Amino acid sequence: MPIIAITREMGSLGKDVARGLGEELGLPVIYHEVIDHLADRMRVRKSHVIRLLDGSAGLLERLTADKTSLSIFTADEIFGIAAKGGAIIRGWGATHLLREIPHVVCVRVCAPFDLRKQRMMERLNSSDDQLVSDEIRINDEAHTAIMRRHFGVQWTESEHYDVVLNTKRVSVEECVAEVLSLASGPQFVDTEASRQKLDDLALAARVRAALRRAPETREARVQVSSETGRITLSGASSTDEMLAFVEVASAVPGVRDVAYRTHPGEEVRPRFH
Repeated sequence: MPIIAITREMGSLGKDVARGLGEELGLPVIYHEVIDHLADRMRVRKSHVIRLLDGSAGLLERLTADKTSLSIFTADEIFGIAAKGGAIIRGWGATHLLREIPHVVCVRVCAPFDLRKQRMMERLNSSDDQLVSDEIRINDEAHTAIMRRHFGVQWTESEHYDVVLNTKRVSVEECVAEVLSLASGPQFVDTEASRQKLDDLALAARVRAALRRAPETREARVQVSSETGRITLSGASSTDEMLAFVEVASAVPGVRDVAYRTHPGEEVRPRFH
């Protein structure tokens, strides 16, 4: 079954497109479920996570939130969802996290600002033009900052997507039909190679999350890569730190072997007794 990642943009009707795709394909539409998991893993309230993402978090909330943990745990959640099979995933940087996986279709649903504002005023039953405009701009700016910080991209550029759909000119039903047509093409077939790539990325994300959760490795910065269940780590400043990295990574389900790279081309495989 296909995996479709869709941007989340206030007033764009991306939510309606995602719902239509889910109904046509009989697949779950993932968005709110991720919030609950992230809040639990970061030990903050669900509302705290939402405000961090939409740019409305206060100074104290921003200072008390570990933004690196947010990106690490978000990646683990998104790769984990994708690895289970077919799904429609809204937001959470899924279009950028999953864009290198051949069988994932990455979609941006957009609309001009004035049309988005009009839709949001109708949805909120509000006549306050300025208030709604400010809300959309704050949300857009927060999303742009998060995408730039975590992925180093300008997310509005079309080159980052397989298809960009403007709901000023294309109806929700037509958007759904376009994405379904694209997803059924031979270039998006779920092959053994594309599945292995997804599994490798999901395992690496799971190891990063485990390293962030473990008290002895929580503050460290470590590079993680995976190839068919074999994890390679690098970034330790001492032998004790290296051993701690390897011990935590070795306990992650799905890890078959762990090596530590000290220099390019040089690896160490510590043994535990």
